Amino acid sequence: MFGSRWSRYQYGVDDLRRTNATALILERQYGDMDRYVQRRLQVSSAYIDRLEQETILRGHHGCVNCLEWSSNGRILASGSDDFCVMLWDPFRKRCLRSITTKHSGNIFSVKFLPRHNDALIATAAADRSIYVFDVNRPNDAILSCTCHVGRVKRLATAPDSPFVFWSAGEEGSILQLDTREQHRCNTEGNRVRLINLDTHVNTHAEAKCLAINPRRTELLAVGTNDPYARLYDRRMLHLVSSLVGGGSNLLVNGADDGSGVIPKDCVTYYCPGHISKDNSKLIEHDSRAITYLTFNATGTELLVNMGGEHIYLYDLMNAEQPVFLNLPEYKPPPRTSESDIEMAVMQASYNSSSPNGSAAVNQAIDENNVSTQSAISPVDAPQTTNRRKLPEYIERYKKMGNDFLENEKYLRAVEKYSEAIEMAPNCPVLYLNRATAYMRRLWFGDVYAALRDCHQALRLDPAYIKAHFRLARALLVLGRPQEADECLKELIARFPSYANNHGIMMLRKDIKENRQMSQSQQQQQQQQQQQHGSEQQPYNCLELSDAEYQWRSKAKDYSKRYVGHCNTTTDIKEANYFGSDGDFIVAGSDNESFFIWERNTGKIRAIYKADVSIVNCVQPHPEICLLATSGIDHDIKIWSPIAPSADERPNLVEYVDKTVEDNQQKMKMDPFNMNSGMNAFCLNG
Repeated sequence: MFGSRWSRYQYGVDDLRRTNATALILERQYGDMDRYVQRRLQVSSAYIDRLEQETILRGHHGCVNCLEWSSNGRILASGSDDFCVMLWDPFRKRCLRSITTKHSGNIFSVKFLPRHNDALIATAAADRSIYVFDVNRPNDAILSCTCHVGRVKRLATAPDSPFVFWSAGEEGSILQLDTREQHRCNTEGNRVRLINLDTHVNTHAEAKCLAINPRRTELLAVGTNDPYARLYDRRMLHLVSSLVGGGSNLLVNGADDGSGVIPKDCVTYYCPGHISKDNSKLIEHDSRAITYLTFNATGTELLVNMGGEHIYLYDLMNAEQPVFLNLPEYKPPPRTSESDIEMAVMQASYNSSSPNGSAAVNQAIDENNVSTQSAISPVDAPQTTNRRKLPEYIERYKKMGNDFLENEKYLRAVEKYSEAIEMAPNCPVLYLNRATAYMRRLWFGDVYAALRDCHQALRLDPAYIKAHFRLARALLVLGRPQEADECLKELIARFPSYANNHGIMMLRKDIKENRQMSQSQQQQQQQQQQQHGSEQQPYNCLELSDAEYQWRSKAKDYSKRYVGHCNTTTDIKEANYFGSDGDFIVAGSDNESFFIWERNTGKIRAIYKADVSIVNCVQPHPEICLLATSGIDHDIKIWSPIAPSADERPNLVEYVDKTVEDNQQKMKMDPFNMNSGMNAFCLNG
């Protein structure tokens, strides 16, 4: 269909990438190697480093809020504030068809229904309506639905379900629609509602996005206007009428088990530990919302873009609840004397900490800066020796991280330590040095990330004294003074000669003051409740159902996170895997750009300017190294590896550190107070 241009993309023989692609193709020996070659051509680092804007597709007259590739990757569909769906041939740089839909509100989602030769398209919009139409006869809707009473933000399809699809509405409902059935809205017999969030959360619950696991299509992920990603097993849910109210939903198995229509064991929640740690039945309104989520190609991971925060990756096969204090068993050797080196390091680590612990700045140097000729006690000699002896190439990364840390370039320090950890995952000092960088940087979730690194360092080396100390400091900053006290007491019990260490004595003082302050605040709250009546609920608080509270209490923690972008102004911002094996993560940002991260290390590989204001959509091509982006601009940008070299990319953002720092400052601001001209938030968010 696309002639020689498509062939060059498919087989990688154009001049730009002749060497690598040709070598791969010549090495093929069997037919099943074609797929391997194709994957390598798509995710090659050399290609990623030569991405540039190839073309601009113009035709819409409003913000482009959604993009979708056809199953064969030859057609790109787009939906806009102009109520139109456009079908593009990006390889020939032309519009194939412009379809004026029946929508009267901004189109937020467009999906090709699978196994229909990319002829059937479903759309959802701010007018609370959903349409399915044949692109060859767009005026005759195959299905029309107005069962949602809030804006419809996302649609989802499953590869093994050519007739069934799902929708997420801001009234808190997830609908399941079937094009084979005659659909009548607002009738008792239209059993289309699969989930009603109002039943368990509150009447202000909004479904923002959803996704179907591509390998296990019975699993449905839902993102809402809170930080919890929900993973449902559809086999345990029954469809009810869209007319039935939240508290009156039909019961599963004919019995009310206290959780309404949702059995307690059919859903798992996922949330970063630093957010879920404060779980209670009476909660304050949380401004963080999940704007997009998606599974990887094998269905083993869930990628979540959280508004007002970062991007998180959850390992569905191995995710566990967050751990705040669980020290590994430690068996001291016969001799119990301690090294003066560690004591000096401990004292240095406290110098920049505030008396009440709120600063959380741990200035400890790492072992690499301590003279190896100094005396080392027999107690931790084996562990310390193992910590210091690293391969030369790992030491280079570690030294670069140390240099960045010393010069307060914390983003770069974290990246270098992460790269070193990727190559040497069993080295405890790398985790502790990265924890130091996190606790100095203090972005959202950094202290909790430092705590996780301390735990990993202790798992690798239970005698690592500084890891005990820094773990106690992180617990205190996270608002867990009791556990911080327990950690510090255990440190002293294991290493008695540290009882009178200055750093430990000061930390003990901070913990005591923090606990006294917490007790005083609790007493004040109790007195206020007694004065105003214990049943009077604060105006900004929400009360959860018993089931919702239990689900949140058991929320699983993240595996990796990706920081640097800004997601505060719109609630349709995406994050996706790039490459057949998901080696890279891509997402838009409020700062006119989209980001590319390395999946394993979290390193920012590139930032590209792609809009005059906000990039919402970043959709990778399903087969080749190609990206489509859109946002507040009325056009679509196509990106491919056409740059002559990594140094010749005009849209590449050069000042990564400044860009990221600015984004983190914006994340802490109220978007309506920012003078960015983007109070058109309601238009596409």
